[in-house]
Amino acid sequence: MPAPANPADEPDSDDNRDAVRDLDPGAAGRIRLLVLDIDGTVSNSRHEIEEATVQAVARVREAGIAILLATGRRYRDVLPVAARLGIEGPLVTASGALVKRTSDHATLFRASFDPGALALVLERIDARGLEPILYTDSFAEGFDFHCRRLPGSEGADPPTGVGEYLARNRHLARIDPGLDRHPPAGVFAGFTMGDRATMLDLERELDGACPDQLALHCIRSPRYLDWMCEIAPAGVTKWSGVAAIAAAAGILPEQVCAVGDDVNDLPMIRAAGLGIAMGNALPEVQAAADLVVSSHDNGGIGDVAELLVGQR
Repeated sequence: MPAPANPADEPDSDDNRDAVRDLDPGAAGRIRLLVLDIDGTVSNSRHEIEEATVQAVARVREAGIAILLATGRRYRDVLPVAARLGIEGPLVTASGALVKRTSDHATLFRASFDPGALALVLERIDARGLEPILYTDSFAEGFDFHCRRLPGSEGADPPTGVGEYLARNRHLARIDPGLDRHPPAGVFAGFTMGDRATMLDLERELDGACPDQLALHCIRSPRYLDWMCEIAPAGVTKWSGVAAIAAAAGILPEQVCAVGDDVNDLPMIRAAGLGIAMGNALPEVQAAADLVVSSHDNGGIGDVAELLVGQR
């Protein structure tokens, strides 16, 4: 089944409370870490975090279960969400490519590309007339990403997803017209944007050009036009970041519950002891999950809290 144009366009799921009650109680009782995606999971279709979600997360924490955010967002963009939910400690950002700690913004993990792989990626993106966006670990310096240019005044350029992204985040950009020829040091991930067919074709092209060197996925952010082809070094996923944090805390994979809605959530939903898909999740995410709860607009995180806390 083809993916919908936007996960938020999926219809709300039916009430899943019977499924919550029918799940093996042992699966919920052994959970020590709850991992939550942000967009389409803890935030609703209006990009808000409802008070009911805040209270549900608090109930889980009060039950002695640790909470971790794992998201495709930039680190800086995650901090207000973590504060709203009362989450402190490490944050898995950029789909696993950067893990930082909220207390002092220390970097716990930063991915790195194999020599030559990033140059080839940029060459292929430029050949298609697309704009590359590259992330560096530059939070302390006051910017988050590198780009070749920023869009002009309103109406000067045709509306595009990458133009919208750059216009909205221009204060966090470092402009480098020669970015594609001389990328900055320390790039840990990046993306480009375009229509879905172009992004999927680029994903296939990059995978063939750099076998076993890249982690790739195409995703539609509900906050921007167009689709993103997100690019990271091989082996980098949300689960790789989650697994490292869990292992350091002595938490086994079977003691992790992971909740999400999109393709970049698949590795953690499949690998966690309990994988949960939101009711608004893509069909392939729902198919991979152990359980589907209500949508992000219909109390899905409350369902998760009921499952993890109500059966203890």
